[in-house]
Amino acid sequence: MAGNLAGADPKFKEIITSLDDDKIDMLAATSVLQQKATDIRNQKVNWQSYFQSQMISQEDFNFIVAFDVNDSQNKVALLRRDRTQAAQTLLNLLGHVSKDQTLQYILVLVDDMLQEDRSRVEIFHEYATLRKEPMWAPFLNLLNRQDGFITNMTSRIIAKIACWSHTPMERSDLHFYLTWLKDQLKSQYDALAALQTSDSLKGEATEHYSKNRFDEQGLSTSEISNNEYIQSVARCLQMMLRIDDYRFAFVSVDGISTLLSVLAGRVNFQVQYQLIFCLWVLTFNPLLAEKMNKFNVIPILADILSDSVKEKVTRIILAVFRNLIEKPEDAQVAKEHCISMVQSKVLKQLQILEQRKCDDEDITADVEFLSEKLHSSVQDLSSFDEYATEVKSGRLEWSPVHKSKFWRENAQRLNEKNYELLRILIHLLETSKDPLVLSVASFDIGEYVRHYPRGKHVIEQLGGKTLVMQLLGHEDPNVRYEALLAVQKLMVHNWEYLGRQLEQDTGADKGVSKGGSQVAGKAHGSQVHSTSDDSSVTWL
Repeated sequence: MAGNLAGADPKFKEIITSLDDDKIDMLAATSVLQQKATDIRNQKVNWQSYFQSQMISQEDFNFIVAFDVNDSQNKVALLRRDRTQAAQTLLNLLGHVSKDQTLQYILVLVDDMLQEDRSRVEIFHEYATLRKEPMWAPFLNLLNRQDGFITNMTSRIIAKIACWSHTPMERSDLHFYLTWLKDQLKSQYDALAALQTSDSLKGEATEHYSKNRFDEQGLSTSEISNNEYIQSVARCLQMMLRIDDYRFAFVSVDGISTLLSVLAGRVNFQVQYQLIFCLWVLTFNPLLAEKMNKFNVIPILADILSDSVKEKVTRIILAVFRNLIEKPEDAQVAKEHCISMVQSKVLKQLQILEQRKCDDEDITADVEFLSEKLHSSVQDLSSFDEYATEVKSGRLEWSPVHKSKFWRENAQRLNEKNYELLRILIHLLETSKDPLVLSVASFDIGEYVRHYPRGKHVIEQLGGKTLVMQLLGHEDPNVRYEALLAVQKLMVHNWEYLGRQLEQDTGADKGVSKGGSQVAGKAHGSQVHSTSDDSSVTWL
């Protein structure tokens, strides 16, 4: 699978080489999984008792006794001589031993065996082919165990076999495994979030968290006891997502959303780095780089960048940003990414980094590249480009584009691409919990209706009118105010049309009908009440 890792990108190859798994395992030696593995290695299993109780066969007993020794030369010779027996015995033990402590020990033996020589992953594939049995079933079944060490060590072994073998993981098994990783990442993060909420209720979390509860490895005490395997899960994803075929499978199980939901929360810098690394390798695929910001990746990473105090986190975020500009084959998408970075205040962070004069050559090069691209995009930026990018980001605010002049010139452009921007605004009305987003979206819909003749009909067809009216009862007064104005604009548009029709019907050069008087009156601040099926509204 090695040839499928990087494409032709030299930077990818260079960094992946520097992140050799052996080196990473040394760096991660303080992780909970590695600490427990060290302890388990010292707890020898009494294989004789398993044999005497007829829980393992004679040939499995003979092999495991010969294999479970500290003599590495004998172990190498044994694996060369009895590859089939090695796979058979290890898989039999994993499938038939029920005691957690023994299973833990067997998994450590398997992991150590693969770590010593990557080519040994083929032992299991050869055995499965010979016996015409499913390759992955014995390992995937173990992911259903309750013991955290067993499931996460199994996951680590699966990632190594999937990434180091010449035979790719089959689609159904791959989806099962990636879904398990995604769910583990989310559930362990949720456990941490619940703990932090509990601490906050006790009045402790905010103060302690801000006073460096993290130790030198980036682990807090609460995380070690309640969220101990999140780094191991992230490590498996770091391995899997280097392979292009596995990237698309991960996207198909909604993996990107999960990565970003965890990153948008509060996790330590080590987990931040690992998950952003996953995003980085995803962006080496041009198609994925083009789609990435649909998940709001730029604003989320920009927030982390502004708070980051760790150089490696800064470096990997800048690398993601660079790929989001360089990798998309569609120049318009790259331009939109630049605009999104500008709107997310990335230029300010780049200026701060320039002033620091960092010694890291990658950071310096990426800062220069990004600064040039973002400054260039600002110069070419039209107000509609800026507005479209803001809407697509989902982070609406009272930026300069939300002015009457903009709407007079651009209201009709919201009809482009099958009302793409309008649909996003309406979706935000339905899903956003942010009062600012709801206020601005309501205002924009009202302005669209005000400046586009058929706007009322379009908004009604797209379901926007109902959503705006629901916000009339929102708890936030600003949301209620903007929703009220938007509803009034929806109503006024109807009355102005009706007034013109009445004038035309009566040929009124002198005096106007009652309906026309009402229309004129509301423009000067009088109160107007609908007699149609629309609810009564007062024009302010």
